Amino acid sequence: MITALLSFLGGGIGRMIFGEIVAFLNKRQEHAQEIERIKLQAENDAARHARNMEAIRVQAELGVKTIQVQAEAHISELEAEGWAEVVKGTTKQTGVAWVDAWNATIRPAVATWAVIMMTLSEIGLFVLSENSIALCSASLGIYLASRDLFKRGK
Repeated sequence: MITALLSFLGGGIGRMIFGEIVAFLNKRQEHAQEIERIKLQAENDAARHARNMEAIRVQAELGVKTIQVQAEAHISELEAEGWAEVVKGTTKQTGVAWVDAWNATIRPAVATWAVIMMTLSEIGLFVLSENSIALCSASLGIYLASRDLFKRGK
């Protein structure tokens, strides 16, 4: 009887049961591997998404920086054009003799005052504020630039 039972289990039924157990264990292992693969894929997707978001943020910042630089360049250009117009306006003749005489003397007088103030400040007789230095520099700039433009016929 035992021999018959062993023959029965060792024959087709035993192999079938053993095959099912092995198939179950293989499926379980494949399932675990599939879950691990899905987790790794999710981590890779999250990392890729983070990189893409960072790239988009950097591109947006660069776009803003480009716009800021363009705006600053445009403002500088407008300031330079305005300065040139102001300087040109200092040499226009009005046709009124005393006004033209005043314009002819006031610019050199202001430039001389600016040179004296800056020189006295440099040798230490007194201290000019930042605004005073800016005023002296602007006075010299108008006088010297207008003379240079006048010489070039502008």
